[in-house]
Amino acid sequence: MSSKDWIEKDYYAVLGVEKSASSDDIKKAYRKLARESHPDHNPGDPKAEERFKAVSEAYGVLGDDKKRREYDEMRSLFGSGAFRRNARTGGQPGGVPFDVSDLFGGAAGGADTRFGGGGFTDLFSTIFSGGGAGGPARPRGPARGRDVEAEVALDFTDAVRGVTLPLTLRAPGVCDTCHGSGAKPGTQPVSCPVCHGAGVTTRNQGSFSFSEPCRNCQGVGTVVEEKCPECHGTGGVTKTRTLNVRFPAGVADGQRIRLAGRGEPGERGGPAGDLFVQVKVRPDELFGRTGDDLTLTVPITFAEAVLGTDLRVPTLDGTVTLRVPPGTPSGRVLRARGKGVVRKDGRAGDLLVTLDVVVPAKVSDEARAALEAFAEQTPPAAREHLDVRVRRFS
Repeated sequence: MSSKDWIEKDYYAVLGVEKSASSDDIKKAYRKLARESHPDHNPGDPKAEERFKAVSEAYGVLGDDKKRREYDEMRSLFGSGAFRRNARTGGQPGGVPFDVSDLFGGAAGGADTRFGGGGFTDLFSTIFSGGGAGGPARPRGPARGRDVEAEVALDFTDAVRGVTLPLTLRAPGVCDTCHGSGAKPGTQPVSCPVCHGAGVTTRNQGSFSFSEPCRNCQGVGTVVEEKCPECHGTGGVTKTRTLNVRFPAGVADGQRIRLAGRGEPGERGGPAGDLFVQVKVRPDELFGRTGDDLTLTVPITFAEAVLGTDLRVPTLDGTVTLRVPPGTPSGRVLRARGKGVVRKDGRAGDLLVTLDVVVPAKVSDEARAALEAFAEQTPPAAREHLDVRVRRFS
């Protein structure tokens, strides 16, 4: 896109966010709007397609921290009036009248010595392309493809042990007919007749030199005379592709896995973007997880807590037997070492078993008599520290 686009288009308004919005807020707004206006969800609706293009263009700038800073700086520069002509005198005393149209093809006055006499386009070149002051605009070279995000839900056991799953994506990809060239099979893009392959055009008006991306070839340097019938000259199509994604053992809920080079293809021979897979782990009916440790709650009877018992409990790999010592209170945690999540270094977390003493709501007459006899033989619980406070309020 041209520098003029950056000045005239309010990408924050396109995405419906404030200028102070965080990167996450911008991403959420983009994903919502892109989903609502995607051509697949609005077949035959040209307005939805235009909205989708506008949203994608806005996110292409605001979703990139570096481009967003440059965009904010440029709009702030013009918004502050730094390049506006004086309303009464047509410019600063002794200065040069200026209008933004001068930058993009309007009438130009004399050169401003503050920018080395090279014209304001040279200033754009410095800001957007990293060139030195006075350097000409550069043709558009290879551009990296956009990153792609996907979400996958895993079973609890698969997340703990690791699993390889097929992931189906529907996203832009290289056209298989023209292999990304945009030209009809048997033909090739030709050098742009306007810029002669340079990708930029330069005009001299007095002391000003204007360089900007060639409007005929959009700064690429080549044009497609016979367009590919599949992609209509764009070099890319929306396609469905399936990838086998390896989720490592111990992947956690909310974790993002990066697959380098598996995102959208680059433009003009540029590298592909990355694929980021967001993991959602379904809860298990028995086990929980805390870091590398698995958790499990097991009920035991009052008699088992008092007398002790050998308790068989399940793990993800079978069963283990844990010794419940006599006099175990409710809430005590037993540890089965090595029965948790396997770490990257090969070691494993533990299984933490919380004991829950179950108190029956009803008991038989025989059980009640036995409990009463038990109570007579059992000393009362030590409550002296409570009795002091009770007597104070008596």
